[in-house]
Amino acid sequence: MEKLKQRWGLDSNIQIILVLIVFSITGSAAVFLAKPILNSIGLVRETFPEAWWGTIIYVILRILIIFPIYQVLLVVFGWLFGQFKFFWNFEKKMLNRLGLGFLFK
Repeated sequence: MEKLKQRWGLDSNIQIILVLIVFSITGSAAVFLAKPILNSIGLVRETFPEAWWGTIIYVILRILIIFPIYQVLLVVFGWLFGQFKFFWNFEKKMLNRLGLGFLFK
C-alpha cells in the first residue's frame, strides 16, 4: 500500500481504496453503456460478416467507442467519490501520453 500511496501521491489507505473502487466501477459502467450506444448508431454484431475480419472490425469499433466513454466516466466517478483532483491529473497524463495533450492547453 505504501508503494501505491507514493506512486499516486495519495495520503491515506482510504484514498487508495476509493481510487480502486472508482477504477472498477468506471470500467464496468463503460462496457455496460457501450452496448446501447453501439445499438443506437447501428453498430451491432449481426451487421458485420461472419468472417474473422468482421469480428475484428466490430471489436475495434467497440473499443473505440468504449475509450471516450471510459475517460469521461472516470472523471465523473472520481468527482462523485471525492477524488476529482487525482483523476483529473490522471486523465491529463494519460491523454498526454497518447498524444492528445493539446486538449488541455
